[in-house]
Amino acid sequence: MTDAGDGPDPTTAVRERLLAEHGPLFDAVDACADAVADRWAGDATADRDAVVPALREALAAAGALDRLPALLATAADALGVRLPAAPVAAPPYLVVTATGPVVRATLPAVGRLVVSLDVFAVDRSGETPRYRRVDGDGVALSVALR
Repeated sequence: MTDAGDGPDPTTAVRERLLAEHGPLFDAVDACADAVADRWAGDATADRDAVVPALREALAAAGALDRLPALLATAADALGVRLPAAPVAAPPYLVVTATGPVVRATLPAVGRLVVSLDVFAVDRSGETPRYRRVDGDGVALSVALR
């Protein structure tokens, strides 16, 4: 790890490494999100069950769900640390949220690593939330250390 100003932001380094090494996984997540959104009557849905359980089922059917925890191993390696335990495709390491899959782990001396693959956006401007596919499709990858 480097101090601020001594090198690249560690989250940027992790993000670049994940993109370089896990492109096919991101493509699979993207395809699953497309398949889920294609089932909706329009370009959005207010039915959370048409998003979260549907995405989890699509990811499992595509074999992507079991591959998502590998993101944590790659991220830890990019940070120069080891995972304290082997992550599994279940909480607390992996959750499928209304915006997409999230993998997370606590890394000693680094903190809480959170990798989010956002494929849906939640519009809360109305009376009920509406779920939409992210603009431009694809997967919006974010990495945070907390």
